[in-house]
Parts: sequence; structure tokens; C-alpha cells
Amino acid sequence: MPARVEHFPYDAEFVSLNPRAPVLSEDMRAAASDGTVVRRFEQDGRRMLEVLLRMPWEGGPCAFILARREEPPPPSLLSLPPLKDWSLLVSTVVASVVLALGPVVRRIRMLTEDVRASARSGYAQPVAVRGQDEIADLARAFQEARAEIQARMAHQEAREQGLRDFLANTTHDVMTPLTVLQGNLSAMQQRVARGEPVAATEVASAMSEAHYLASLVHNLAAATRLEAGAPHVQRSPVDLNDVVGRVLGRHQPIARQQRISLESGVPAVPVRVLGDVTLIEQAVSNVVGNGVRYGREDGHVAVVLESTREGRFHLRVLDDGPGIPEDERTRLLARGVRGNAARTRAPEGQGLGLHIALDVAQAHGWSLTLSPSEYGGLEVCFSGEVLTDDAPVSRG
Repeated sequence: MPARVEHFPYDAEFVSLNPRAPVLSEDMRAAASDGTVVRRFEQDGRRMLEVLLRMPWEGGPCAFILARREEPPPPSLLSLPPLKDWSLLVSTVVASVVLALGPVVRRIRMLTEDVRASARSGYAQPVAVRGQDEIADLARAFQEARAEIQARMAHQEAREQGLRDFLANTTHDVMTPLTVLQGNLSAMQQRVARGEPVAATEVASAMSEAHYLASLVHNLAAATRLEAGAPHVQRSPVDLNDVVGRVLGRHQPIARQQRISLESGVPAVPVRVLGDVTLIEQAVSNVVGNGVRYGREDGHVAVVLESTREGRFHLRVLDDGPGIPEDERTRLLARGVRGNAARTRAPEGQGLGLHIALDVAQAHGWSLTLSPSEYGGLEVCFSGEVLTDDAPVSRG
């Protein structure tokens, strides 16, 4: 029975994907760069023959092929062929190796074409996996890399689209109140130039738009941190009683101008949570600001903070405004989506504030729900776990 021939492929750097492939000596590597190398040696008492061939193409995992087999016991000196016949023997071995490697080379070329075609298609075209050997393993590795590239490309495209939408919504949000503010200031300037008293309605409108622009700037900063991911959320104990007090103090002036009663109810014992005080305060401020800005004149907005025996809190913002239809409540939690025009007196917002409130809640492991208020308007509720340890509290 003829001895079995083993084949080991190497790339241009003499590295093989086959873990059983022998390490080539420096002499063989140097000689292989010029052509074919033939080497005989003994291994464990067996006589071995190795032929290292340089393939006719450049690069790839099969730039060099090593053929190895065990040689039969040496014949007697009388039966050895003449030295001139050794060249014929070597040529025969080389030809056998090339013929044996033909299917392997064809598969490698097919794999190369598949990878290039996948790259030309933006990695949409899959790489075919054929067989169960090292070449098939290489094809599977290309396929896994293609899937990873596709996922990263999709993620990047989604982020870029989100950024474009974010900029479009923000531009709209800024320009409309800025235009109104400029109009009010221009009207007041003309009245002052004529020696007339400034109308209280114009001052109230200008203050309202300035307040809205300030909240928008805070939202942009919050959105930037949230887009950057969890490592930018600074977690420390936060007193929600203090958060409610600061938010109401910030919105009271505009609520009085719009003849909206803004009230709160908090427990005597502070309710503490673990989170980012700046983001939490911005989220609550967004919801309260919506209630004030979009409520009815002579209406009411209430902020109610409660804690349960199960170690959870509920922070509810309720109003008696026009409310939101049921089919729009879920849509409101998507950036750029607003409620029905019947809910708003001013049409310029793009829903960024409510979307940020949802992002803040999710970043802290809380829930945010929208439901009809028992007073006829909207109820927005933050719910999450209460902090029970004795860590120092962040009060903003």
C-alpha cells in the first residue's frame, strides 16, 4: 500500500491555518522563495520526505504547500536507480502533489471570489461555506466577520439617522420660540421708543419663550450624555423630595403668568434613589414643564411623590388639561412625535423633552407610563426602586 501523503498550506509568511502543520525552518523558507524545496529526514525511526512548493499565485492562505509522506525502507544498493533518474522521481512527486492540490486550490479561489463579492455588495452577500475542513472553517470565519460588520454598519447608520432627526427637530424647536421672542422684544422696543408702557402680555410671552429656550438647552445637554451611553450616567444617592422642590421653584414664575396652579405633595420622610441627580431633575422638569406649558388657563398641575412598603417609589405629574387620546400616548414616547393639537396652545415643540424623560427612566432601570389623569388631563408616572442604605445624598 502506498504511503499516505499529507498536505499543509502556508500563507506568504509561512503561517498555516492547520494546527498540525510543522514549523518550517529558516533554510526551507529561504530556499522556497526561489522555487521547490525537497528535504529528507528521520523522525521516530521513520524516513520522511518533504516537498515544499511555491504556488503560482500571490498571497492567500495557500501561497506555499508542503507535501509530506513516509518513505519505504531503503532498497539495497544494487536496486537503487541511477542518479540521473532522481530528477524524474522528483518531477513525478511534484506533479502528484500539484494534482492532489487541484481541488483545494479551486476551493480557495472560490472562497476568495465570494469574499470579494461580499465586500463589493457592502457585505450584504453571504460567503458560502463548503465542506468540513480548514477551508470551510476559514469560510465560516469570513461569514461571522461579515455578520459583525453588517451589525456595526446598521448600528452606525441608525445613530447617524437619529442624529439627523435630532438636529432637524432641535432646529425647529429653537427657531420657533426664538422668532416669537424676537417679535415680542421688537414690539416692546417700539413701545418704549414711542414713550408707551410695555404691555404685560408681551413681557409674559417673552418670558415664556425664554423659559422654553432655557429648558431646551438643558435638554440638549441631557440628550448628549444619554446618547454617549451608561458610563456617563453618574450614580449617587438622590433626594427626590429636594428634586421636586427645585423643579417647582423653577416653573412657578411661568405657571403664575399662565394662570396655572402648580402644587406638590411629598412625604415627610425623604425618598432617596440611586441615580444621576442632573438627569433625574431634567426628566422631572420636562414633564412638569409640559404640564404647565400645554395646560389650560386657570388649570392645575400637581407633582405627587409616594413610597411603598415594597421599597418602590411613584413620582406622578398630573394635570387637568385637554389630555391625550389613547392611541397617541405610546407615540409620544418617540423622539419627534407630539400629541394632538388639541392638547397644545403652542405648536412648536417636537417631543424631545418627553423622549429624554423616557431615556432617563430607562437608564436608571425605572418605568415611565402615560395614562389619563383622574382630573381629566394627563398623568405621567415615574416608578423605580428606593435606596435604603445610609450613603450621602446628592442634592444637586
